[in-house]
Amino acid sequence: MTARALDELLAEGVRGRHVLVRSDLNVPLEGEGDSLAVADDGRIRASLPVLQKLAQAGARVIVTAHLGRPKGEPEERYSLRPAVVRLKELAPFTVKFAEDTVGDSAKSLAADLQDGEVLVLQNLRFDARETSKDDAQRQAFAEELAALTDGNGAYVDDAFGAVHRKHASVFDIAARLPAFQGDLVRTELEVLTRLTDAPQRPYVVVLGGSKVSDKLAVIENLLGRADYILVGGGMVFTFLAAQGYKVGASLLEEDQLDTVRGYLAKAKESGCSFVLPTDIVVAEKFAADAAHEVVRADEMEGSRFGASGIGLDIGPDSAEAFAQQIHSANTVFWNGPMGVFEFEAFAHGTRTVAKALTGSDGFTVVGGGDSASAVRSLGFDDNAFGHISTGGGASLEYLEGKALPGLTALDR
Repeated sequence: MTARALDELLAEGVRGRHVLVRSDLNVPLEGEGDSLAVADDGRIRASLPVLQKLAQAGARVIVTAHLGRPKGEPEERYSLRPAVVRLKELAPFTVKFAEDTVGDSAKSLAADLQDGEVLVLQNLRFDARETSKDDAQRQAFAEELAALTDGNGAYVDDAFGAVHRKHASVFDIAARLPAFQGDLVRTELEVLTRLTDAPQRPYVVVLGGSKVSDKLAVIENLLGRADYILVGGGMVFTFLAAQGYKVGASLLEEDQLDTVRGYLAKAKESGCSFVLPTDIVVAEKFAADAAHEVVRADEMEGSRFGASGIGLDIGPDSAEAFAQQIHSANTVFWNGPMGVFEFEAFAHGTRTVAKALTGSDGFTVVGGGDSASAVRSLGFDDNAFGHISTGGGASLEYLEGKALPGLTALDR
C-alpha cells in the first residue's frame, strides 16, 4: 500500500470537516520572555501551502506541532506562541491558538472552528505522552487528539522534519484517522529519491557541522553512491587527526578516529573520494572577535596560538576548491556549515559553499537544519537553490537507508 496524497483527501471533500495536520513549526527563536520572536521562518512558510489548500477548501484545520525539547510539561520558552504570531502575519486565513493540546482550550476552540479557519494547538511536547516509549501512553494521547476532529476528521502529515520520530502525533495518530501525505512530505521524498536512487553524476556531497558521530551512518551509505564527499565544519578535525595531523584545541572525537580511517580506506575501494580542507582558519578562542589566522591543515599547531588554537572555519583556498568541485557536479547535497557561520570572521567557508550552490547548473539540495538557517542568515534567497529541506535529522536518516516511522504509518 502506498500513502494517499492530500489531493485525494481534497477530492473526497473537506468542507465542514475537521482535518488534523501535523506541521513543522519547530523554528529557532531569538530574544527573551515576552520579546521572543521567530529568528528563521523558513519552516513556517514551508507549512503554509497545505494549510492554505485545506482552508480554501473549507476544512476546519487543527494544527499540531512541537518546538524544542521541553521535558513533557509546559515551559514558556518553548511555547508555540511566537510561531503562531508569525503564522498569523503570513497567512491569508484566520489563525487561532489553543493554550493547551487536548485540554479545555483545545476542545472549546476546535468545537467552535468555522469552515476555512485554522487552530494551532500548544506545543505537543508539553504532554509527556507525545514522545513516550510506552505504546499505550502514546496511543491514549493520539486518541485524545483524534477526538478533537469530532468523529468525521482526517489526518495529514506535512511535517517531514518529524517523520523519523515514533511519536503520538506522527505515528499513532495515523491509525486513528484516515491518513494522508502532505505536499511538503511528498516533495521531500521526491527530492531524496533523486539523491539516492539514480543521482545525475558527478554527485558531490558536502558535509559539515560539529560531529562526525552525527553523520556516521549517512557517510557509510553514501560511500557507494557519491563521487566526492567534501568535509568541513567541526567534524573535519577528526578526519585530519585520522591522517596524523595535529589539530590543537579543535573539536575532536578521538573515539571515532578508527572509524574515520576505515571510511578513508573504504572510499578508495568504492570509487568515492573524500576532499578535505588544505587550509584552516585557526582562532585564539571561540569568540566572534577572536584573533585568528589562516594556516595549512597539516600545520595547525604552527599558528601563533600553538596547541591552544581552535579551528573555526575552512580556509579560503579550501573554500574555493570546494566551490570548484560543486560547480563541476550535476547533483549536490549539502548538510552542515563549514565553520562557525554565526561569527562573521568565520563565515567565509559556509558563504562560499552556499554561493557555489546558487551558481550551479546541477540539482542542488540544502539538507535542512543549520545549513538552511545559514543560507538565510547569510542573505541567500531560498529560490536560488534547487531545494531547501525542512528535514534535518529526518533527511539524514532517510539517506542512511532507515525506515522512518512517520512514513511507514501512512503506508499501513
